[in-house]
Amino acid sequence: MLKTIKARYRNGLIEPLEKINLVEGSEIDITFSEPPDLSEDGLDSSFGGWKGLINAEEFLRNVYSDRLISTRPRVKL
Repeated sequence: MLKTIKARYRNGLIEPLEKINLVEGSEIDITFSEPPDLSEDGLDSSFGGWKGLINAEEFLRNVYSDRLISTRPRVKL
């Protein structure tokens, strides 16, 4: 049976973050994906990507005016 669970790697051991039903001493196959690299080559390289493409004052004005719009229906008492 194939099952995907969350786990944490710490001190050379893989610790499951949720309950798993295995018999003590069972051998299992583990397939994992490495977390994305968010160092200089990852997220840091995207900083400033929008600079010069939008008018910051107009953008903020639109954001704050959109926050004033209510989309909730009126409460009927």
